[in-house]
Amino acid sequence: MSSVRPRHRATPVRRLPLAGVLRLNRPSDIWFKPALSVVVAVGVPNLTLLALGRLDLALYSMAGSLCALYAHNLPYAARSRALAQVVLGMLASVAIALVTASLTSSAVVLVAVGALLAAAHKAVSDLTRIGPPGPVIFTFISSASLFAPQTLGQVPGHLALAAGAGAWAWLVGMAPGLLRPHGPERRATARALNAAAGFVDAYEAGATSGVRDEAGHERARAAGAATAAAAVHAAWQSLLATGARPEPRRALERLVVRAEVALAAPADTDAARLRTWARDLRGTNPVPRVASGEDADELLGVETELRETGPAARMSGKGGKAGRSGNRWWTWNDRMSPLLPLALRTALGCALAGYVSLALGVGRPYWALVTAASLYQANLTLTWSRGVQRVVGNLVGVLLFAAVAPLAHLGPTALVLCCLAFNFGAEALITRNYWLGSICVTPMALLITEFTGFQEPGGLMTDRVVDTLVGAVVGFVAAVAVTNRRAADRIETALDTVEYAREHAARLIAAERPGSGTGAGPAAGPATGALEAARRRLAAALVELRATADAAAGEWWQRALPQERMMLAEQAGHRTLAATVRRQGPHVLEDAEA
Repeated sequence: MSSVRPRHRATPVRRLPLAGVLRLNRPSDIWFKPALSVVVAVGVPNLTLLALGRLDLALYSMAGSLCALYAHNLPYAARSRALAQVVLGMLASVAIALVTASLTSSAVVLVAVGALLAAAHKAVSDLTRIGPPGPVIFTFISSASLFAPQTLGQVPGHLALAAGAGAWAWLVGMAPGLLRPHGPERRATARALNAAAGFVDAYEAGATSGVRDEAGHERARAAGAATAAAAVHAAWQSLLATGARPEPRRALERLVVRAEVALAAPADTDAARLRTWARDLRGTNPVPRVASGEDADELLGVETELRETGPAARMSGKGGKAGRSGNRWWTWNDRMSPLLPLALRTALGCALAGYVSLALGVGRPYWALVTAASLYQANLTLTWSRGVQRVVGNLVGVLLFAAVAPLAHLGPTALVLCCLAFNFGAEALITRNYWLGSICVTPMALLITEFTGFQEPGGLMTDRVVDTLVGAVVGFVAAVAVTNRRAADRIETALDTVEYAREHAARLIAAERPGSGTGAGPAAGPATGALEAARRRLAAALVELRATADAAAGEWWQRALPQERMMLAEQAGHRTLAATVRRQGPHVLEDAEA
């Protein structure tokens, strides 16, 4: 593997898209889970405060309640830890905001603190990969808390209220596990099977088309392979998130193996059967049995070595270039370095948006700050798309608030029920497209400000429109000003990691007696574990390369990307992955159709 990195000429500025930005997607397969969870998590504390006549404290209870939006895709053991960390992170953010608010009333200082908190939320969310809804909930709550009148003596009580609501949100998030203890793993496995079936369909379409549109089918196969590899890798991440291996989970592992077999031998795979297995995983039906436990376990390898490529290993770069995985400085630098430009964008954009809002005399500059914070995605193109979606959704949402305000003003009970309805609508719709969810988020945010007392709708609507436009424009300008020049460097690093992992796997395949196994048939013991660990490592590296390339491709001012090297690396990597499946157990390929 050559260590010489070619120089790439600068490319012209990329166009920012408009077509498709507002297109609706298919809803998430679990859209109703976060929607129902947030209604229960928010509703119980708010209705309790309503009964006590202290609805003015609802901001602090919602700080904890909105934590129920997170970690719905994680297995319950991992979700338990993740939700606890989300609640602790929210309490820390709110504590900083409340103490700052109690010490100063200077809007300039409050905006600066809010911008720094937003940057910290962005960095930590990306670092931990907590997933939707990302950092925006933390920023929304902490920014609103900064501008809530406060004294130091009130801070402990308000934090206790947030902590109590956070504990309730934790219980709400964990409650579905009583009915479907392996629900998240089943969904992840079903996605892997469906993605593998899609790849098989793309392969068959290309095989039957001859030379006609060969380039188009090749692109479709490559896209299908990348999507399926990512889904399979995500399924393994879900299955290996906990140490226990009860029989339902072992059966799911065998199904994921079949998805990997489909990637290795698409011509010998029945896509309809994969989809049937995925469909059978819905509800509480028994997990389909697809092979003998002995054969599947041989392919799975040694559990301890599999875990070397779990979430923690992928985050730390374990299995990458030799010599780095044990160096804590390299681990920290590799993880934090790519996040610095995004954190800087967030801090600068949020601060400028808040200050412009102050200069225009808007009474709630934190709305502009939150709008700017909500824009920042993995690259400038996605940030632009999010900005368009945010503006469209907020403007339509303001009109919806105008229609609903008379109903909400009938009394505190109507106000709380309207907020709960918008909570449900936001989570039910946001997976279709961000702008659609924003239509419900906007009136909900406006109604929350009235928990302390009804206000004149016209003023609220005007402030919201101005802050939305200010936050979107200023936030996007900051994103343009802070270029992410490190994105291309990350591609070079990701390519090196893929090539190293592929060469390591290829050496194990080529060896006559890898490890302590034999040259014939599936190896046993350490040999199976070594090849399995190499396969996991290569799969994780390929997924990371594709994510890194997609992020870099959307930057507006970037060196030309090494497209040919990426294509060759991905093709060689997927061929090696297929070879590892064949080397570990040829009989498993036969079982896929048995």
